[in-house]
Amino acid sequence: MAEEPEITLESLNLKKPLEKMTAKELRQLAIDKIPQITGASGMSKEELLYSIKDLCGLIDKDSVSPNKEEIWSIKKEIKQLQAQKEQLPKTDRAEREKMRQRIKRLKNRTRRLAEHA
Repeated sequence: MAEEPEITLESLNLKKPLEKMTAKELRQLAIDKIPQITGASGMSKEELLYSIKDLCGLIDKDSVSPNKEEIWSIKKEIKQLQAQKEQLPKTDRAEREKMRQRIKRLKNRTRRLAEHA
């Protein structure tokens, strides 16, 4: 059985740094040039970046945030709240303001968790 070729950032011939690429560009890169990554079309930008960096050997396993799962679950909750806020009528200012403040608190929480990793 043939061995998979080693993947490096240089071998991918990138036009810009991974962090500057959009999620769409990262998905296309994973689909076209990195067959080891499966399910790329359903991944978020953070997941794609992590997968690509992991394959290239750029991830130090000890430096991965222990709060990563909690941060992702909070981000999912934020997306749900944003969708609920959009469903509220524009005339319901008080409820929209409560939702906005709750989203803001959750975003701040994710930032604090990321800092203390």
